[in-house]
Amino acid sequence: MGRPREAGAWTGPTDVASTGCGAANNRAEIIESMPGMGPILGAEFVAIVRDLSGYRDADCLASHVGLAPVARDSGRRTGNYHRPQRYNRRLRHIFYMSAQTAMMRPGPSRDYYLKKRSEGLIHTQALLSLARRRVDVLWAMLRDKRLFTSAPPVTQAA
Repeated sequence: MGRPREAGAWTGPTDVASTGCGAANNRAEIIESMPGMGPILGAEFVAIVRDLSGYRDADCLASHVGLAPVARDSGRRTGNYHRPQRYNRRLRHIFYMSAQTAMMRPGPSRDYYLKKRSEGLIHTQALLSLARRRVDVLWAMLRDKRLFTSAPPVTQAA
């Protein structure tokens, strides 16, 4: 569904997300500052998630993305986690592709990926672990309205 911009001109959902009306433009700038998140992945993220008011915290967003493990407990069996069956495949694809792009370039994402590989994880496991971490980082960036920096933010002492 689109809406008329001018006589005869219609905008679709991707046009609205990519042009960035108002607050979406600020979010797009924050999202695209993260290595691996370009204009296309950023526009898809904004189009799907819109604002973060529907998510209580980064864990809820990660659950929607499909990167948070779900318990499969029964009786006295506890701690049995598996991959969720219900999640947004497009969002998972966005974070998978951004993690794959980011781990190819030198920086904190590559260091984290190599650390996970040295811990014995195979490529896809290390990549999904990086994607989960990127969900947390993106959540914090959008919550604090800050652009990405490779150094962690310094908190002011009281």
